[in-house]
Amino acid sequence: MAAGNGELDPVWDDVDRTLGQLFMMGFEGTVVTPQIRKLISEHHIGSILLKASNLKSAEQTTSLIYELQKIAHDAGHPVPLLIGIDQENGGVNSLFDDIYIRQYPSAMGLAATGSRDLAYEVAKATAEEVAACGINLILGPCLDVLTNARNQPLGVRTHGDDPQEVSAFGVAFMNGYKKAGLATMGKHFPSYGSLEFLGSALDVPTITESLEQLSLNALVPFRNAIREGLDAMMVGGCAMSSAGLNVMHACLSEQVVNDLLRNELHFEGVVISDCLEMEALSHNIGVGGGTVMAVNAGCDIVLLCRSYIHQQEAIEGFKLGLDNFNITKERVRTSLKRILAMKAKCTSWEKALNPPGIELLSKLQPSHTMLSTKAYNSSVTIVRDKNRVLPLTNILEPEDELLLLTPLVKPLAASAAARQLSDQATNGSPEPAVWERSSSVMSGERVFRELGRSLARQRNGRVLHTSYTANGVRPQHENLINRAGAVIIVTADANRNLYQNGFTKHVSMICNMQYTSGGEKREKPLIVIAVSSPYDFAMDQSIGTYMCTYDFTETALVALVKVLYGEFTAAGALPGTISQSQKLSQSRQHWLVENFNEERDSTGLDALIRSVVEGATPGMHSELSGASSNSLLLRNQDVLEQHFVVRNSSTQTLYGFCATYFFQATGTGVIGAIFVDPARRKLSIGHSLHNRAIRTLLQREGIKRFQLGSRLPSIYLGSPTGHGGERKRLRSWFAKLGWNTALSRTVCSMIARNLSTWTPPEGMARSLQSAAVDFDLVYGWDYAVGVLDHIKTNNRQGLAEVYKLALMDPSACGIIRAKRPEDGAIVGTVVLYNMQSQLAEFVPAMKAVGELTGGISSPVISPSVGEYSTLLQGLILLGMRQIKKQGCNACILDYMDGDGNPDGLSAMGFTSLHNFEEVSCDAATWTMVPPS
Repeated sequence: MAAGNGELDPVWDDVDRTLGQLFMMGFEGTVVTPQIRKLISEHHIGSILLKASNLKSAEQTTSLIYELQKIAHDAGHPVPLLIGIDQENGGVNSLFDDIYIRQYPSAMGLAATGSRDLAYEVAKATAEEVAACGINLILGPCLDVLTNARNQPLGVRTHGDDPQEVSAFGVAFMNGYKKAGLATMGKHFPSYGSLEFLGSALDVPTITESLEQLSLNALVPFRNAIREGLDAMMVGGCAMSSAGLNVMHACLSEQVVNDLLRNELHFEGVVISDCLEMEALSHNIGVGGGTVMAVNAGCDIVLLCRSYIHQQEAIEGFKLGLDNFNITKERVRTSLKRILAMKAKCTSWEKALNPPGIELLSKLQPSHTMLSTKAYNSSVTIVRDKNRVLPLTNILEPEDELLLLTPLVKPLAASAAARQLSDQATNGSPEPAVWERSSSVMSGERVFRELGRSLARQRNGRVLHTSYTANGVRPQHENLINRAGAVIIVTADANRNLYQNGFTKHVSMICNMQYTSGGEKREKPLIVIAVSSPYDFAMDQSIGTYMCTYDFTETALVALVKVLYGEFTAAGALPGTISQSQKLSQSRQHWLVENFNEERDSTGLDALIRSVVEGATPGMHSELSGASSNSLLLRNQDVLEQHFVVRNSSTQTLYGFCATYFFQATGTGVIGAIFVDPARRKLSIGHSLHNRAIRTLLQREGIKRFQLGSRLPSIYLGSPTGHGGERKRLRSWFAKLGWNTALSRTVCSMIARNLSTWTPPEGMARSLQSAAVDFDLVYGWDYAVGVLDHIKTNNRQGLAEVYKLALMDPSACGIIRAKRPEDGAIVGTVVLYNMQSQLAEFVPAMKAVGELTGGISSPVISPSVGEYSTLLQGLILLGMRQIKKQGCNACILDYMDGDGNPDGLSAMGFTSLHNFEEVSCDAATWTMVPPS
């Protein structure tokens, strides 16, 4: 509640009421306790953290949250409670309900799908479910980059070790949460991805990287999430130790919170501290003193998870800090304004006291179940299958036995197994006592029993299932291995549970030394499946068949079984840089890069293009199909072009080519193509060409930005994305060269075939007649003024040059215009061209179709037009009619926003031809990547 002028409402003059808003507190148990009731009613605590131990089901959670909000309302709180929860999916879900709450892959599992759109949908669905129960703050996204990946407990809770990829998926998660109405909280600033664990239990984990190192890597996702509108940030309780930086707890440090987060990264949202009840902090500083330090460091909300004694100590410490002038009232009011602003976006009393609960969750369940299945099916990853043992139906006869070996692990919190165990503890079953005595392990048969059953249900032959422990390979294991026709070993964080690594390597050796009854050596099929961290055997080539699921919830294991038996092909790919193991041993070479000389190099470039086309992935159409050296040479006075080659000076053979264009009108420097002879890839030729291109573009007078992908020539509209795992490889490659691939824009070229039998979709012609515009087709430079003025409403690179080419070639090009009848103002245009036009030379797909083809290019719709899609479809529909009238049987759309089906064009007969990610960045902030 703030006055219209930004001042606080007089209700906040009450000091206790104000201080309460600066705390987030938790409690133990599944019902409202006297302690939490008192904290809300008497101390006016403004935020509550709910943990897995508080929540039994969706229905109980809804009831509990309603009761908490009702207590606050009845106590006169001016605004509702902020109710926060960890719901990261994978193995970290505070709220589990096998009926109403769906299970989705972990953060790294979603990164393995390669789809930010899928990550967004999963985040939105997750947020919709918890919001239905009354949650209004989600403790996510996790923005940590695993720079010290193999030793991190965070594991699959992060999106991986590539800062650009973590950034892209983190922002997708954040936007999904926001779409469902939740406030978002990034964690764990300034990154838990590079922690070193040193000293005793009272020593906190330490970040040893310098601020400069963090800025280049770990801070990238935080910086981008802030730019995109992150609501809150959790600052961790870790230590920081490097040259010029010695911080005991980050969340208590003004250097971290105020200087780094506020001033350098320009974060204006709510800062939440790590829990001040951590043993190291309470032992070394004390909770009361820690509270004062956190507030003065810049934290807006101080978190205390469970201990009522510590919570009281924190409140008293805060009040004492005010009384002693250690904390100023202005400092408190600044935090209060931030908190109230965030609450205004995610809650109200109307919303807080009327949670939709089970009624809404029942409606969401069918679509969310389908989404869960899709996400898990898309995440399962086959890293290697050297001996082609997958699917199992290829190698197992019905009489063969399949052996499943699983480790002893505790079930994930977000699983039916964990809930079953919890229920048994409540009912006095003796078995959980064993689990509690050894919290890292429990019955492996319990956790993976359903996996064994699922494997058995899918085949006629027997499935043998037993567990393994730190005792290694026992005689029982050896006997079962000798009997089995194939062996599956499951590992879960083998890098931190080294007995799993040793056991797996021992079994692998046994399988490699099998012999037939005739004495011939016969390697027994072995499949190793990492069900948590993919790092277990990612780099170990001795494990010939290696798969990853990224978590071992029931839904993940169902998807795994389907892949093992070939019901669908695994589409996941290892996230980040770990999929590129060849980089570990590869040394970079520095090639001589020369200017392209048309007279000397044209023939060699044509030969190089043919090599690239012939070396394309089987079943995929190369973007260069139909191209020649002329396709890359614009010879346009408005565009400065300079191209580069790596060549063999003795044979004149070209090994690599890079095209650059500088569009003077927009100050845009473009890499329009970069390709290397397939037989000479991974030798740093592309890297050498790229560096030379960037250095040249940086020297252009008036350079404002760089762009990867060019509308003119329309060959590579960006980094190609239609090649499965190739997409991930290219994104990573360009990211390492300095491109912020997280801020890409999807574009595509499309094609409509069989125009001779094509008819417009039913009803489309009628809808166009009702549109308040007139269409016409014009040719020639006489119409240039109006058309070129119109396209200035869109400042995209290459747009003006495309239209000028069309206007100067009236025999082969035309412009379809859409005009307002009342004043004749142009509100939409599109370029029409045929195969004889100069424009067609720069669209190789025109020739590659192999039949008479027409082209439609560069639609521009005025920003003032409300019916964008209707007008776009109208322009394209009229273009198709004209192209069909000219006797063409195919139509190319050479540049469209979106991926696969922009604006419903599939209904008009178009299918995607090539998909790209167009990437732009500020030239003023470009950092050259040094050779290594």
